[in-house]
Amino acid sequence: MKEFLSIAKNYKVIFLDSYGVVKNHKGLIPNVQGTIDELRRQGKIIRILTNDASRSAEQQAIRFENQGLKGLHSGEIITSGMMAKMFLQNKIKSGRVAYLGTKNAAQYILQADLEAVAVSDIDLENIDDISAMVFLDDEGFDWNTDINKTVNLLRKKKIPVIIANSDKLYPVARNEVSIATGGIAKLAESILGRKFIHFGKPDTQMFNYAFQNINAIGNYERSDILMVGDTLHTDILGGNKFGVSTVLVLSGNTSKRNYEVKINSSGIIPDYICSSIVD
Repeated sequence: MKEFLSIAKNYKVIFLDSYGVVKNHKGLIPNVQGTIDELRRQGKIIRILTNDASRSAEQQAIRFENQGLKGLHSGEIITSGMMAKMFLQNKIKSGRVAYLGTKNAAQYILQADLEAVAVSDIDLENIDDISAMVFLDDEGFDWNTDINKTVNLLRKKKIPVIIANSDKLYPVARNEVSIATGGIAKLAESILGRKFIHFGKPDTQMFNYAFQNINAIGNYERSDILMVGDTLHTDILGGNKFGVSTVLVLSGNTSKRNYEVKINSSGIIPDYICSSIVD
């Protein structure tokens, strides 16, 4: 197990997952500001790649600032919600887009110049103009009624269904997890016997977008990039598929007590392993 900065010094670009790498259920990981500052001092390009579609990049930057992480701007944050917005802009030309999630998360639909309607506000007898469905967040709706309503909407009408966050769970305490948007979507997929459109890591679209983003300001190869994440099936698998170096940190979904078992059982192998980006 190596020290993170000793690995990062060999790369020009650092892609960081957010939850489990920069912050956790308690807030910012202690001393993460020092690591970010040192990466900047070394001239590294930094991008946050997050499957969190609950807020826009601008809102995420403000939240980081409020949590105490200084100097991170919205242009350095790439979210799975941005990928969903691009799909909607290119594929959905009219009608209302139904969503599960918060009003903040619905900004991705509005930014695509489409009308967003919460599942709770839909009349199942009046759905002719519903042109797409987006799973955005695990909050902002009634789990007792709106998941059932979503399933019935998708039984009644064949429309594109977009999963803006494929994560099935996320940690809320040291030994506890909560069901994430991807877990809800997986349940609906199983019930309906359908395969929805998934965005976010490990999908390569987010990596392609980030690669184009950094090459708009410089000239970088995949060999210049280090992807840092705490989850094998999203961060590390996505980085491996895209052909960049990967480092698994043990400060989030993967812990020091089980990382070897998880690597061996999944067959997903990071290039490096670190305790965290602050060690």
